[in-house]
Amino acid sequence: MIQQLLGFDPATMTLRKEVIGGITTFLTMAYILAVNPSILSETGMDAGAVFTTTCLSAIVGTLVMALYAKLPFALAPGMGLNAFFAFTVVLTMGYSWQFALTAVLIEGIIFILLTVTGLRQHIVNAIPLVMRRAISPGIGLFIAFVGLKGAGIVTSSESTFITLGNMHDPAVLLGIFGIVFTAAMLVRRVTGALLLGILITTIVGIPLGITNYTGIFSTPPSITPILWQFEWHNILTVDMIVVVLTFLFIDMFDTIGTLIGVSNRAGMVDDDGNVKNLNQAFMADAIGTTVGAILGTSTVTTYVESASGVNAGGRSGLTSLTAALCFAVALLFAPLFLAIPDQATAAALILVGVMMMYDVRKVDFSDYVTGTPCFICIVMMPLTYSISDGILLGVISYVLIHLLSGTMKDKDARNNMNWATILLAALFVCRYAFL
Repeated sequence: MIQQLLGFDPATMTLRKEVIGGITTFLTMAYILAVNPSILSETGMDAGAVFTTTCLSAIVGTLVMALYAKLPFALAPGMGLNAFFAFTVVLTMGYSWQFALTAVLIEGIIFILLTVTGLRQHIVNAIPLVMRRAISPGIGLFIAFVGLKGAGIVTSSESTFITLGNMHDPAVLLGIFGIVFTAAMLVRRVTGALLLGILITTIVGIPLGITNYTGIFSTPPSITPILWQFEWHNILTVDMIVVVLTFLFIDMFDTIGTLIGVSNRAGMVDDDGNVKNLNQAFMADAIGTTVGAILGTSTVTTYVESASGVNAGGRSGLTSLTAALCFAVALLFAPLFLAIPDQATAAALILVGVMMMYDVRKVDFSDYVTGTPCFICIVMMPLTYSISDGILLGVISYVLIHLLSGTMKDKDARNNMNWATILLAALFVCRYAFL
């Protein structure tokens, strides 16, 4: 029964690893329960209601991923997308948060239509194989940077943009301890090493005053203030179209990048780079976004932190089902889960970044025609703090270099230039020119 519902194969998978994988994924992305209410409340939305909605939308999207796509990925309102929602659409453009929710709803419905028609699958196929292979190491650098930044090991600098954090700060030292301890557990092949690292680092942070324990139980706030709040009269305005298209581009290629990158690391792709149940995974993302808008939150997307659960052994929908159950538990035990500091999850993110660099060996950097755009894709993900920008800039450079150098055919036919790739690059140029 479990095998049919969740894609669990007892011959190659273990129940323990699947559950540990789901818990690990949840713990590495649990920060969204605190961050999303903080960001969206800047627009005037009720923070308590946003917390509950964040949990509920994560549960819905992740359950669809578990039961329909049968893949070990978790979903929740996306970082970056929530910032665009709050700081650009509402606080900069001057629209209401109800306007922004309407845009998210329209985006979700469009995504459902694109998925049903198979167009999103065709978009993935238009990305050359070598570019798809570059996505995984790019995401590895990206999430490692997220972890280093969250732990304070790297910080901003006016003169150099980024610099080493304060090595006398107990929080930074706790982050370093977490990395070293978790790495040692991985070397020793301890089952659930990433999860163990998160828990031990959290406990060590208590006497240091970094782990802020405030209790165990809390009643989830009502979502009534933000439920079904839309501005139907603005659906056909020019600004609505621009906002919807921007949401579409960011979410689509964040999701494509995450699914391809993490699937590569999990070995869930064939020789042609095709991801197992990709269209079903897209549908989970589309349904999560649509339901999330109805409940009252920004775009729901597949989380790159799912890589931590995959590297803990998760391979089936049982992993994502476990993560969904953790979000359900978090509704009642929010103070306990929110006590986990960034320094504890940083170790998991950084070491998963190390693991995802493995696929960089599949890119031939001595071949400048393909090596250069792959490098651009890889390096621009952390430098722009965006998976989608890394993919878009990589594909644009791939097409331009091939056209200008007159190398339309590659030694690997799966990397040949075609009209679908050129059209995709043209759309990406339009995205930067007009959105």
